[in-house]
Amino acid sequence: MENNKEMDVNIMKKFGFPILLIVLLISSFIPISASAHTNNSEGFSNIEVKEKSLDYELKLDLEELGHALNKETDQKELIDHKVVQRYINSHIKLFADSELIEGRVVKTDIEMIKERPFAIINLAYNIKHKPEKLTVEYNMFMDDSDPSHANFATIKMDGKQQEKILTFESREIEIGEISFLQNAKQFLVLGLKHIFTGYDHILFVISLLFGAKTIRHILSLVTAFTIAHSITLALATFDIVHLPSRFVESAIALSIIYVALINIFNQESKHQPWLAFGFGLIHGFGFAGILSEMRLDTNHMAASLVSFNIGIEIGQLLIVSLAFPIILWIKKVTLKPIKWVIPGTSAAILAFGLVWFIQRAF
Repeated sequence: MENNKEMDVNIMKKFGFPILLIVLLISSFIPISASAHTNNSEGFSNIEVKEKSLDYELKLDLEELGHALNKETDQKELIDHKVVQRYINSHIKLFADSELIEGRVVKTDIEMIKERPFAIINLAYNIKHKPEKLTVEYNMFMDDSDPSHANFATIKMDGKQQEKILTFESREIEIGEISFLQNAKQFLVLGLKHIFTGYDHILFVISLLFGAKTIRHILSLVTAFTIAHSITLALATFDIVHLPSRFVESAIALSIIYVALINIFNQESKHQPWLAFGFGLIHGFGFAGILSEMRLDTNHMAASLVSFNIGIEIGQLLIVSLAFPIILWIKKVTLKPIKWVIPGTSAAILAFGLVWFIQRAF
């Protein structure tokens, strides 16, 4: 035994310095950041789709999560609901029948898996109805802290189960297939909802109506506006032409300001179809903004676009059919107080346009 110890000592004396030198040289070439986080970190996704809810149990390497959030990893306080929820929703996108849904963290815990601490995060997603198709885009850690990260995902829906390992090269998993009728209905309703909640578009259409003289004239304005925004909506949706959202939204505000000014200072002016067409091109890019937040099914891309556009047109026709008779009546009434309704409303529309332009441009 003593002979073996003496032999080990002699070896260390003879080769200790060269070995130490080699270790130091190797370590000098290893990036400091590599030791700052876990390499080849793992995660686990268990997703279950129910009638009106979606439950997502997400398990992530606690140390890697800590570095991604720039927090310490040795305390349970790391798993702050709001911080983690914001990070997850920005790195994991769930699309239920093409519509983006966001999760809410309902419970967090820490569990030991393979002798490593893992954050257990339970998220709840509210859905109006059970989707026919669910798509998950997974981007946790891969672009910011660990490109070698892998997540073992399982989705359960309608008695079916889909499994996949999500990696840097393959970040998507989907289950089910949306039907043509469901897709068309969904985008038709979306178009209706968008026009009735798009107050800037509504005010622009009403401003056009103020400068319309006859039903035939308003039909020409609406037709020109419809053709124009349909063109740019298609170009933007198919990613043929892309404009910065700030520019588009600011230009929409300017279109409202321009038409409102004409209505105030030249009340007898007759808006021309070319005016509606020109500004319609800009509004089309605005309509496309909501579609950019969705995951359009490639099999139903054209149907989605047509259905969405039809929904917008139905909404526009409803607005025109309600507003234009009132505007015509106001123009025919001889009472002076009534005569101030249109210029007064135009001034209010102008104020909205100015506020929107300042908010969007600066």
